[in-house]
Amino acid sequence: MHSRAIVAGNWKMNGSRAAIDEFAPALADAAAGIRCPLAVCVPFVYVSRLAERFADTTVAVGGQDVAAEVEAGAFTGEVSGEMLIDAGATHTVVGHSERREKYGETDAIVVAKTRAAVTAGLVPIVCVGETLEQRENDQVEAVLGRQLGALLDGCSAEELDRIVLAYEPIWAIGTGRTATPEQAQEIHAYLRSQIADRDATLARSLSIVYGGSVKPDNAEAIFAGDDVDGALVGGASLKADSFADIARAMDAVGKTS
Repeated sequence: MHSRAIVAGNWKMNGSRAAIDEFAPALADAAAGIRCPLAVCVPFVYVSRLAERFADTTVAVGGQDVAAEVEAGAFTGEVSGEMLIDAGATHTVVGHSERREKYGETDAIVVAKTRAAVTAGLVPIVCVGETLEQRENDQVEAVLGRQLGALLDGCSAEELDRIVLAYEPIWAIGTGRTATPEQAQEIHAYLRSQIADRDATLARSLSIVYGGSVKPDNAEAIFAGDDVDGALVGGASLKADSFADIARAMDAVGKTS
């Protein structure tokens, strides 16, 4: 199996108990015929319910954020990595552009949350990406270099070996716009080269996945890029059939066999 491959879903602030109960058995049935590792990241309140539904399957469950604090204490409203583990999660999204833009998460906060997730035993799916304005001003490598550099500087090699890196061009999230397969591969190759400058072994083993309006009809072309190891899927992950079709596209390009 292609060790780096993963297709993860991010439900964002969507979902209900009824939606979980409809989605889970449909995806469980589909997953039985899919080789690509799957994870579904849902709002905190549904993690345990989804984990129970997937208990006898290969589908992993994740949260969408994690506290930077490791020890329990006076952090009202926060959810620790240990709590996510206790609820049945194995993964969590960290540093999504919506957290960075809407809730003021800095590179330093993203690093702290990444380390806290790893300490708890979670696999953090750490997001990096540029805005449309930054892309149009030829700042893509500067922005991504800063975001990735913070991770490379702030985490140990052992911690970095536990993460999944997600490239999410902000201009392509929920907009219907998608980076072309060539653009996606170009950026993934750049990210991997920056990692290789620090640690060639890590660069070879690290999963770098693409996020940004990934759908069944464009997934296979995106996954064909040598450095594209999967996807962090938004809207299309809310429906089991479209999410499964994206995972099948990963199987189709031969990276999971």
